[in-house]
Amino acid sequence: MPVHILAIESSCDETSAAVLTDGKVLSNIIANQTVHEQYGGVVPELASRAHQENIVPVVDMALKQAGVDRSELSAIAFTQSPGLIGSLLVGSCFAKAMALALNIPLIAVHHMQAHVLANFIADPKPSFPFLCLTVSGGHTQIVRCDSPLSMQVIGETLDDAAGEAFDKSAKLLGLPYPGGPLIDKYAKEGYAARFKFPEPQIPGLNFSFSGLKTAILYFLQEHQQKDPGFVQANLADICASVQERIVSILLHKLVKASRETGIQQIAIAGGVSANSGLRNALQQYGEKYGWQTYIPKFEYCTDNAAMIAMTAWYKYLAGDFAGLEAGVSARAGF
Repeated sequence: MPVHILAIESSCDETSAAVLTDGKVLSNIIANQTVHEQYGGVVPELASRAHQENIVPVVDMALKQAGVDRSELSAIAFTQSPGLIGSLLVGSCFAKAMALALNIPLIAVHHMQAHVLANFIADPKPSFPFLCLTVSGGHTQIVRCDSPLSMQVIGETLDDAAGEAFDKSAKLLGLPYPGGPLIDKYAKEGYAARFKFPEPQIPGLNFSFSGLKTAILYFLQEHQQKDPGFVQANLADICASVQERIVSILLHKLVKASRETGIQQIAIAGGVSANSGLRNALQQYGEKYGWQTYIPKFEYCTDNAAMIAMTAWYKYLAGDFAGLEAGVSARAGF
């Protein structure tokens, strides 16, 4: 009998459902929330309300697209942590109710572990052990992966995440939310060496982006005092320079991690892995250092249920199920 798993992702502001059969993703439906744009960031209460509106039609669409009836499901997976509590509760409560009604197992999935395993949704796939640079709006980590369910964070941000650095820089430039993709867009037209921003000297494999954000703020204040039209006249070059520095901070640590561990299978994951500057730079570094590099497809970089389903597949095989008492957490580690 085939194993059909329904997965639900609701950690932030995307409501997503996916269906996986015997390790292959058959559908991956995502409902985005545009209501947050006018506030310049995600409003937790509005996010949880939108999840409640979206979850039934999204799950229904995922099942129909996969051609799987709910009576055929073998298990239901949900994002347990980390994320916005209200958003996580919508997904977990729905999954628990459906699993109870169908009398099938429940699988709790860690969101960041799922980002890493997004690299296994489609070929080519990394072999173990490999290093994964996981970068998003809330996390920046270097993860050593020894098996699908054995991962260790060997480096992480001490303050702000790379995605936050992109979004905050965009806000300073007057760009609308979400600003990270807009920096990427304008950077393609700019000269990255035009402006020099500092690289934090943080020992070990950890990151820090708070100092860079402050440096960008002071840089803009200084130039705008002299010329109020400075940002508008130099937007592409500023974006290119900011992006180049954020990417170099990430990859310099990745080089260090590869040297220390001796691992040359290198992957990236998370929302920021959709950034074209990071994707191109990883390939260039791979050629320079002899790495085998892996980059998920764009649709598997941002928050999605396909990555939850892939993680659930490995947990299903291992018999790692959750009870109905399983709670959610805003900041749980692996």
